[in-house]
Amino acid sequence: MEDRQYNVTFCILSALAIVMVVAGHAGCEVMTLGGLFPYYSFHIPLFMFISGYFYRESEEEHPLSYIRKKVRRLLLPYLLWNLAYGLLSWALRAIGFSMGESISLRTLFIDPFLHGYQYIYNYAAWFVPVLFVVELLNLAARLVLRRLMKFRAAGDGLVEWIMLAGSLLVGMAVVQLAIGGHVWGLYRAPGRILFLFPCFQMGRFYRVRLERYDSLGNLPYFAIVVGVQALLGICCNGLAFGSVWCSGFANGPVIPYVTSVSGIAFWLRIAKVLTPVLGESRAVRFLGQNTYAVMMHHVLAFMLVKAVIAGAAAFTGLCGDFDFAQFYGNIDYYYLVRGAEQFRLVYLAAGIVLPLGIQYGLRGIGNRFAIRR
Repeated sequence: MEDRQYNVTFCILSALAIVMVVAGHAGCEVMTLGGLFPYYSFHIPLFMFISGYFYRESEEEHPLSYIRKKVRRLLLPYLLWNLAYGLLSWALRAIGFSMGESISLRTLFIDPFLHGYQYIYNYAAWFVPVLFVVELLNLAARLVLRRLMKFRAAGDGLVEWIMLAGSLLVGMAVVQLAIGGHVWGLYRAPGRILFLFPCFQMGRFYRVRLERYDSLGNLPYFAIVVGVQALLGICCNGLAFGSVWCSGFANGPVIPYVTSVSGIAFWLRIAKVLTPVLGESRAVRFLGQNTYAVMMHHVLAFMLVKAVIAGAAAFTGLCGDFDFAQFYGNIDYYYLVRGAEQFRLVYLAAGIVLPLGIQYGLRGIGNRFAIRR
């Protein structure tokens, strides 16, 4: 029952995290608490934290099986969708859109690991190849450590400390190099992997070393976390940074990890508070279990919202200030009806509902084929 409770909590946490990703891309600040917790100060590290939390030491007994599982669950679906988006980009360029590169071996198999923006309409899924590499890097590092230490049970705690401390030192070195302008071009790919690697270790470390002590009451807990975050907001030069390009670090090599920890800590406790309320919600569970689909397709959902508005502007005369040049050439163009910021909630809703609809439909098709077989 305890494991189930924690799984439900992390399912809710995953649901909250993906909503923040979609909201961030839509420019919707609904979950930043008035800017206190900027999405880009922690939300990508939060996904790494969640992934690290679910890593199991038993995976090291069968490393090839673990790798096959990650290829099947992470990499193969990404490559298939990447092909689909490559074809979509090709079709849209034929009717005037200027976004996305041509399909080639490079854009199909290499660019996803270099930047992930090759076809634009699925750019938000850049995180998937990064997570895949981080998972393999974590496995390799742990196997090497186990071999070097030559013992297991007595060294488990030490392994976790070494993984966390070592990865943090490397990650902070990457941030310092990025601040100095040295993480650019091809260096960005290993840079963002090494920057996010400590966040994966934080998840694992929390599960095996800290979770048992996470029992402070909600009032003092939130007072500490919010107080720290408020102090950071006052003293620092902006808390947001860009994980994807390993850029935007305005406060040295330590603060990005501090804000990652504070943001994760805040929303983890929120997820725990919500567990008794939302734990049985099928909608929340479906969202939390299908963050991959939302990550992959929500930018396409934004485009469909804009396409509907473009149709209205072209054929009805409504939304006459719609910018067709931006629509055809700028993925980050968001038209707001009558300039209302509240319209961003439409993008947010579409960015969640449409991908889940795609996933639900594919699951139904898969179940039908399974029944027939």
